[in-house]
Amino acid sequence: MAATQALKFLETQGVVVSLHPYDYDPAADAVGMQAAAALGIAPAQMLKTLMLELDGKPVCCVIPADCQLSMKRVAAAFGGKAAAMMLPARAEKLTGYRVGGISPFGQKRAVPTAFEIAACGHARVWINAGQRGLLLGIDPQEAVGVTAARAAALVA
Repeated sequence: MAATQALKFLETQGVVVSLHPYDYDPAADAVGMQAAAALGIAPAQMLKTLMLELDGKPVCCVIPADCQLSMKRVAAAFGGKAAAMMLPARAEKLTGYRVGGISPFGQKRAVPTAFEIAACGHARVWINAGQRGLLLGIDPQEAVGVTAARAAALVA
C-alpha cells in the first residue's frame, strides 16, 4: 500500500485512521457505491470527494456516496453565486490525485472544503485515502477539523 499524500498529511496532523483496501472497478457507474458494497459499509457513511468551481474558484465537497450535490446549496454554503462540477483533468491537476482516488486530505493546493452536515453525525465515516482502491476510516469531526472545513447542507 502506498503512503499517499493524504495519509502523510493525516500523520503530520496526528490523526490515526484505519485503512481499507478494496478492488476498485473503473467501470462502476458510481465508484463510491461500488466501494461501499465491496466493503459492506452503509452508503451514508461512505463519503465521496467532489471538486467544483464556485464563481470560477475551486472548492471541495465531501458527501455521502448515495447522495447528489445541490449546486444551489453548494453556492450558499460557500457564499457564492454559481457552482459547477470541475472538469476531471483540472481536478487531477489541482489535487494531485487521480479521479476515483481524490481525497480531501493532502491535496496539492488547499481549497475551501465543506462536508455534508448529515455525514458529520456518524461515529465513523470512510473517505478515499488518495489512491484508487484505498479508503480510510475516520471520525468525521476530525476530518472536518484537519481540513478546516465547514459542515453544511450540500445535498439535494
